[in-house]
Amino acid sequence: MTLGPVEVVADPALSVRLLAWLLAGATLGTFSGLVPGLHANNFALLLVGVAPAVPGPPLFVGCAMLAAGVVHTFLNAVPAMALGVPDAEMAVTALPGHRMVLEGRGYEAIRLSALGSVLAVLVAVPLAVPVTRVVTFAYPTVRANLALVLATIVVALIASERTWRGRVGGLLSFVLATCLGALALDLSPDAPLEAGGTLAPLFAGLFGAPVLIDAIFGSGIPRQEEATITLSRPLLAATAVAGALAGAVVGYVPGISAAIAAVAVLAAVPGGAGDRGYIVATSGVDTANTIFALFALVAIGQPRTGVMVAFESADAPLELPILVVAVVVAGLIGFVLVIVVGDAYLELVGRLAYWKISATVIGLLMGLSYLFTGPLGIVIFVVAAAIGMVPVRLRARRVHLMGVLIGPLILGG
Repeated sequence: MTLGPVEVVADPALSVRLLAWLLAGATLGTFSGLVPGLHANNFALLLVGVAPAVPGPPLFVGCAMLAAGVVHTFLNAVPAMALGVPDAEMAVTALPGHRMVLEGRGYEAIRLSALGSVLAVLVAVPLAVPVTRVVTFAYPTVRANLALVLATIVVALIASERTWRGRVGGLLSFVLATCLGALALDLSPDAPLEAGGTLAPLFAGLFGAPVLIDAIFGSGIPRQEEATITLSRPLLAATAVAGALAGAVVGYVPGISAAIAAVAVLAAVPGGAGDRGYIVATSGVDTANTIFALFALVAIGQPRTGVMVAFESADAPLELPILVVAVVVAGLIGFVLVIVVGDAYLELVGRLAYWKISATVIGLLMGLSYLFTGPLGIVIFVVAAAIGMVPVRLRARRVHLMGVLIGPLILGG
């Protein structure tokens, strides 16, 4: 990858037009991020269908696609925390984040997620070129030993359970999720919307439905306390960098999703980080992935994410300086939006009868499952929900359910 000298030229008219397109993309990403259970790939494939029909200069349309993808990675944390229904990339974050909401620390959790994402932008942009060189050099070795790397992560996570009951529950959860993934991931059922495969019902069932089912019989979201961040600055910085670097792996190595990288981050972040560090790191993975995927497209000519596929479908030129500016501006917009909208979202949910919200969202998730995968999607959702209850009842961490992605990769070698 070679990048020549960059000449910066100020053009007020161009800047105003670019900002308008970025705001339009950010608005789209806000709405998509706030829809419970809408997976980023489903959203990106919807963008693929829309992008060619959008009137406007391809560069600006491409910038809007990027902005939508970046802002989506900020806002998808909000329903994951308030309702416990994650995007696939936020599945690991959702559980610690949801715990913090139930402890009355939801405002802090939202700010931690926002910081994790915006710090990932600030870390990823200057590191993008050197990291691109390193990752592309190491890629053949990583790819050749991918199954061993993933298996090591799985063993470490199961062994880290504090009780034998938890270890058995973790192993059983991983095996069941692996079987489900092996059966369902490659299916391409007929559906009303051609916007992605079975990820939406799989993750909505595994991670969202169990939280919502238990919430129907719960007492709802408690009053949220002040938003003061209690994670120390060194740990905050370390976990943000870990998330950003993990996002680089996702951006370049095929078969590694942000959700899988988030699992690796859990094993790598400092021990004292706890739930707060996990939220920062995994939010960083999701956002940094978008940035590094852009550089991967420039370096190797391959789109590694759904958003990059949408970008290519708009026939957008790879004007890297403008695209990097677009990503940074979108990150700053997302940072402000997730705090403002997130706080209001939590307050609204806190005022409503939570059992009604839970029942409504379960219905919404089943509806999305049908739209994206047809009648089979509802079956997958129900089976995934049953498997998702296993770690809950056996007192194991639900991170083992990430076997739905990791297991088939290990088996595929």
